[in-house]
Amino acid sequence: MTEGSPAEALAGRLIAASGGSVRAVVLYGSRLLGARPGRDSAFDFVVLVDDYRAFYGALASSGELHRPIWLMTALARVLPPNTIAFAPDTGHGGIAKCLIVSTAHFEHALGPRPLDHFLLGRLVQRVHTVWARSVGDADWVAGQLAAARAGVLAWMLPYLHEPVDAAGLGRLLLEVCYRGEFRPEAEDRAHRIFEAQADHFHDAFASVLERGAASGVLVREGDRYRPTTPASSPERRRWRLYFRRSKTRATLRWFKHMVTFANWLPYVVQKVERHTGRTIELTRLERKLPLIFLWPRAIHVLLTRPRREIRS
Repeated sequence: MTEGSPAEALAGRLIAASGGSVRAVVLYGSRLLGARPGRDSAFDFVVLVDDYRAFYGALASSGELHRPIWLMTALARVLPPNTIAFAPDTGHGGIAKCLIVSTAHFEHALGPRPLDHFLLGRLVQRVHTVWARSVGDADWVAGQLAAARAGVLAWMLPYLHEPVDAAGLGRLLLEVCYRGEFRPEAEDRAHRIFEAQADHFHDAFASVLERGAASGVLVREGDRYRPTTPASSPERRRWRLYFRRSKTRATLRWFKHMVTFANWLPYVVQKVERHTGRTIELTRLERKLPLIFLWPRAIHVLLTRPRREIRS
């Protein structure tokens, strides 16, 4: 991102509305990667805050929050992070889909024992800190991201069934993480996301594989690496259960997003149409009572996703 980019401008609007409660804003996702975003696609932000109540109170005071402060603060501690839409000037200033997370929750989500891979799977990919309150804050974020990438091998070992190089480890990581969530995109979306950042994985994971070989966990074969000892059945079972729990937690977050994310239904419909090439016409009941009447359509979309992403 260049200085003065639309992402930085939108982050600046968010900072101005937050009353000094934001520590850093990290950009991730298709707008950063150039992985077929729509012309009006939202920017994906991870927003690190000092205190949930202070952040939501400041947004409400600036007219940018249309949910009760107490509700948003309470939900912030249930399956963090909260997801909100930040759309100043009714969207004319750009739209950001923001994952709001405290520094404590952020540190745990990227640490060695996260409860799920919702944040971890996204932030070991290419990201960019578009704003930080200080040089120390920027360094802290960079350190957390580096530690998360360094720990990738611990949870990928049971999935290494053949030798991989650094880019191959990134490709496999995306496949595992994408299987760990129900997603409306085409089945090859993980491949498209990999193609958009193969150089990042090559740079980020080369040292991870080298350290694995130095510690005896991996064996080098030419320019590729394989586990010294195949993962045991209990270890493979443990990680299958972990990703099953992670998938359950990610799915349960949908109910929270419906509360915290203003106008979530048009956003989801637009995303499904962009990635599948289908036109979605909701019925009156689906629009008015989506929690009751939208589930059959949602299940149908997930079960009939195209194998390949539609390209414009």
